[in-house]
Amino acid sequence: MVERVVATEAAEALIAKLRDLHGELLFHQSGGCCDGSAPMCYPRGEFRVGGQDVRLGSIAGCAFFIGAAQFTYWEHTQLVIDVVPGRGSGFSLEAPEGLRFLTRSRVFTDAELAELQQAGPPPRGEVPVPS
Repeated sequence: MVERVVATEAAEALIAKLRDLHGELLFHQSGGCCDGSAPMCYPRGEFRVGGQDVRLGSIAGCAFFIGAAQFTYWEHTQLVIDVVPGRGSGFSLEAPEGLRFLTRSRVFTDAELAELQQAGPPPRGEVPVPS
């Protein structure tokens, strides 16, 4: 199955550290404004997922969402969540670590797009995390 969102090893290592510090997490891909389209990491339950948020999948066991309007721009690409040195937004949990999450992307192949279309649209709103 084609994944709409994946994480690099560096991102997975930082997520593991943040989970140890903060418990269960979730991610939301921002649409811009003050956080500059960064993937934002929150303690689960401290970010309200709306009915128009699209669940792209999960990374390192954490649900990953994007706003519906933003999804229309990104639906043809796989989001690759990475980590780079620097200070990100003060709202995202990694800010004090001297690192920030960054979204990279790659365009899906025609075969991958066909597989995703056959699977149907991703769910919207908060859904249970698969075990």
